[in-house]
Amino acid sequence: MTDLLAKKCIPCSGDEPPLNDEQVQEYLKQVPDWELKEVDGVPRIQRTFKFDDFITALNFTQALGELAEQQGHHPVLVTTWGKVTVKWWTHKIKGLHQNDFIMAAKSDHLYESS
Repeated sequence: MTDLLAKKCIPCSGDEPPLNDEQVQEYLKQVPDWELKEVDGVPRIQRTFKFDDFITALNFTQALGELAEQQGHHPVLVTTWGKVTVKWWTHKIKGLHQNDFIMAAKSDHLYESS
């Protein structure tokens, strides 16, 4: 995960292909708490972070939103009492990109730091 943490997201032009299955599996090893999901034929990675109350979950959502804005790569965030579900994928390529795994690692780090 350290390698992913050190990287910054690179704007995706949409011309590059999504990661293949082998690449996805290699990246998943670096962020083992994330699950691979497919929605409408589009793969994405997802994790639910747990908190003791709503305000802590909301604060995490805000901090992750600010981090996403700094990196120029934005997730789907669902905040409920004591939980934040985060979903990463790259819309332009309708699949997974290295940026998604960079942000998964940064999401994990933010959670561990909070």
